[in-house]
Amino acid sequence: MSGAGNPAERDSVGKALARTANPAHFASLVRRGISCVKHRGFEAAGREVGYRVDLMTKGESWKFRADIPLKRDLRMQKKDEFPLMPLISVVVPLYNTPVPFLKDMIKSVLHQSYPNFELVLVDGSDAQHHKTAEAVKKFGDRRIVLCKMAANEGISGNTNIGMREATGDYFALLDHDDKLSPNALYEVVRTINETGADFVYSDEIVLDSVMKKLGEYHFKPDYSPDTLRGCNYITHFAVFSRELYEAAGGELHREFDGAQDYDLILRLTEKAKRVEHIPKVLYYWRRHSGSTAQDIAAAKPEAIDAGRRAVQAHLERVGLHGTTEAIEGCPGAYHTRYELAEHQTVSVIIPNKDHIKDLDRCLKSLYRNAGMRGFEVIVVENNSTERRTFEYYGYARKTFPHIHFVKYGGPFNFSAINNYGARFAHGEHLLLLNNDVEILTPDFLREMVSYSQRPDVGAVGAKLFYPDNTIQHAGVFIGLGGSAGHNHKGHPKDSAGDMYRLATTQNMSAVTGACLMVKRSLYNELGGLDEKNFAVAYNDVDFCLRLREKGLLNVMTPFAQANHYESKSRGDDTKSGGEKQARYEAEKQRFCEKYANLLEQGDPYYNPHFTLLYENYGYK
Repeated sequence: MSGAGNPAERDSVGKALARTANPAHFASLVRRGISCVKHRGFEAAGREVGYRVDLMTKGESWKFRADIPLKRDLRMQKKDEFPLMPLISVVVPLYNTPVPFLKDMIKSVLHQSYPNFELVLVDGSDAQHHKTAEAVKKFGDRRIVLCKMAANEGISGNTNIGMREATGDYFALLDHDDKLSPNALYEVVRTINETGADFVYSDEIVLDSVMKKLGEYHFKPDYSPDTLRGCNYITHFAVFSRELYEAAGGELHREFDGAQDYDLILRLTEKAKRVEHIPKVLYYWRRHSGSTAQDIAAAKPEAIDAGRRAVQAHLERVGLHGTTEAIEGCPGAYHTRYELAEHQTVSVIIPNKDHIKDLDRCLKSLYRNAGMRGFEVIVVENNSTERRTFEYYGYARKTFPHIHFVKYGGPFNFSAINNYGARFAHGEHLLLLNNDVEILTPDFLREMVSYSQRPDVGAVGAKLFYPDNTIQHAGVFIGLGGSAGHNHKGHPKDSAGDMYRLATTQNMSAVTGACLMVKRSLYNELGGLDEKNFAVAYNDVDFCLRLREKGLLNVMTPFAQANHYESKSRGDDTKSGGEKQARYEAEKQRFCEKYANLLEQGDPYYNPHFTLLYENYGYK
């Protein structure tokens, strides 16, 4: 999993700064600045501004001042008392740890601003590394518990011994050569008190062996179960209650060595009452020849298979039927092919006005790549004027099974057209599909239905490409560009994305209406798309957010792929001028007013460390 920190792939300084001229962008920056001054003072605000300028102009560098606590912050944190002040046991298995790395790790724990912790060290080092225990004893701190092993039991065995020796109310796992931010435990305990969470995790970064040069950053989404099944995006820094640990089985399982943390996190999140993400860098990985971070980069085959088996075991525990396999070229990433329940049927709704070449390409690709038989197609004819269009309709009736044509005579209103088409649907699932979409992958409908059939899922979207082989759509984030924007828009077609977000299934706030599947019962329950307020733009995002308000998950699967010749049929309303652009701007304004609170809070699936100025994680 790699961060998006290559300055060579960023926009130029001039282009980046020019974007701030957009009032929505500038307003977002001002709000962040005011909030930072209000809550953390001018020094912290200066750090935040410096970080944002670096992000816009030259990409990430290891000047990560935005998350490093001020000295006065740490002094205040040491005086704070929460209603709940749990003992946190930081458990660290040691094995032939280089003494300088060991000392750095221990100091990072002992210097925590939260005082109520213990550091449990389980030393499985061989006889040639006797200085490990000597280095630990020199600290002479009563909060350190050292367990010297007669024989090395491996990372799972040694960690299990440490967990049994620990006396804390909460556990935290730390690698022997990594470091914690001095406010790590404080931020965790504050989150526990504010939310009642029994599982908490944070952002992290990977540095070089001397902890100076930035290697990767792992800026994570809030808890996303489908994303987690695709890869272990949580990793460090994770803290969980003793009660939860015991409910999840009470130990690390040796059969998953190499992916033992992944297995544990899956088991913990299955049982957790509340999972909370702290969007701050609280953990620093050290990458060197013997480190866990380097092992991940090296992608050992046995570790990859252990991860696959961990996901497979998780699916069996939660009652999801499917087969998991590793994704080639993405070590540590996985694709689950879910089984379909019996009698799944789909109604594909395609609005159309002339443009029969687009429609023909769309239909042929759909019937060729559907991957299931139980589907019908409803073409909603909307004011076509060319004679050959109606001749093509006659041809299509004879050529494509279970295809129907219905007439909507009103002016173009994307929401109303799809709602009208849905009245004629008989399928359990609806697929809203633009006529300028060309389906590329086999089993397309089957893949989307495999998610839509789940009772916890609302809308399902596909991975769409521009004709120039770049990403057009891989899910929608709220707040980008001041309203909503697409995940990794413009990235190369074969890019895995930040932390595999283009390679694995993702939970997202919304997906595009150009290719959106939802259960027909849910569509009807919500009254379909909003015809009055969002006739052309933002209707899909609004619909998905209404599904999210019901507690449902929206999903983007990259294993259903298509080309999208975006706006080819009608043109681009955002740049067309005149009536179309005025309508678009009005609908955008209505969207921003309706979801003002959400825009202020931020998208739970988009980390606040990333810029809101443009749609593609800062890449060109």
